[in-house]
Amino acid sequence: MSEVQVRHVPYEGGEKESLHVALDRHRDVVVWKLEGLDEERARRALTPSGTSLLGLVKHLASVEYSWFCTTFGRESEPLWFDPYESEDMAPADDETIDSLLAFYARARAAADRSIAELPLEAVGTAWDGRKVSMRWVLVHMLEETARHAGHMDILRELTDEVTGCFP
Repeated sequence: MSEVQVRHVPYEGGEKESLHVALDRHRDVVVWKLEGLDEERARRALTPSGTSLLGLVKHLASVEYSWFCTTFGRESEPLWFDPYESEDMAPADDETIDSLLAFYARARAAADRSIAELPLEAVGTAWDGRKVSMRWVLVHMLEETARHAGHMDILRELTDEVTGCFP
């Protein structure tokens, strides 16, 4: 991702386009936070809870599938881990930067199809039985991704002092 093309939320865009571009900006930051790292530094847990850069990518991929696909009854990749047991927050020994970034890319693509094909008013059923709209899911995932991108910024700074949103 070294050739970063920073997208900007349109100043006069529609609601759906604006939310989607804002989400994509944070998604791109998540990917960039792993650029240039080796496997050891990407999976290094730097908090008492065990949070790592690679674990956050795995988590964000699983929640993209959950909120944008499963919630609306759309096709989703079967998970090989249990996110309800926090297995999405830690990379397994055989999971690499490349494999988890590819997982995240597939989750983003599936989520983008749902976003493109469903109206903001579309209603789905969340994992806990709540009825939620596509609008709510977009706002929620924008918050979730921005929050974890901020965590990743701190983890990356602790790893090699690299900060910021993009190179």
